[in-house]
Amino acid sequence: MKSFDDALPPEPPTVICLHSRAASGGQWKALSETLSRDFNVLTPDLYGHGAAPGWHGPADGIVAADVARVSRLAEGKESVHLVGHSYGGAIALRTALVLRDKVASVTVYEPVAMRTLFDYGGKHRPASEIAELTGYISRDLNGGALARAAQRFIVYWSGKEHWLRLKPERQAAIADRMRVIYAHFISLRRDVVRLADYRRIRVPVLYLVGSDTKRSAKRMSELLRSVLPRVHFMKMDAMGHLGPITHAPVVGERIAQFVRSMSGRSAATMA
Repeated sequence: MKSFDDALPPEPPTVICLHSRAASGGQWKALSETLSRDFNVLTPDLYGHGAAPGWHGPADGIVAADVARVSRLAEGKESVHLVGHSYGGAIALRTALVLRDKVASVTVYEPVAMRTLFDYGGKHRPASEIAELTGYISRDLNGGALARAAQRFIVYWSGKEHWLRLKPERQAAIADRMRVIYAHFISLRRDVVRLADYRRIRVPVLYLVGSDTKRSAKRMSELLRSVLPRVHFMKMDAMGHLGPITHAPVVGERIAQFVRSMSGRSAATMA
């Protein structure tokens, strides 16, 4: 005789989507709606963003804290797919190292694993761009110029036009997050995980890069793709670093296709 538990449908796979800096879990709204019928989709806010607690610890501790925060969401789950953009992509890769066999796949759009950038060519232009940006932001924050720090950050990653298109309240919200964003820079650069450690991610990784992105993002892509054992690379035409936000439907559909294929839940199967 079957028990009540035997009659219950199996729990769907879990997809954890991690946002970029200055954003929130809400950036994945379109992807969540696409996958939610067949997956348990989680879009958590990372420390200092959205509804998450602020970060009051040491600057170099925030990466480990965010990894732990995400890892707790996977407790009790049999299968987890990790998705991340920019800072969220770096956290997704780091979380995959912690969760190991529980992870079914990882999808990242331009993860900012900055330790790799400085370990391999720290004096070259891709790394020096980040070092210069970090220095300018540090001086702005020390002088209380949060708005100027926010402008520098956005202009570097997505251009002056993008900053000017933001509504004043959105610019102010980014300015309010600049201290935690600065902590990201410090923590990512001092990360204990080195390039060779990413070889331990044995699951399939979809690695997306915008064709119009920054040199630093392209260089990190080259480094990480050189060591990830099962990496699938795709260049996203006419996109920059903010591709998952500026081209959400296109990027979301590509991610959904990959996650479905990795879980055996293709569109044809679900029709």
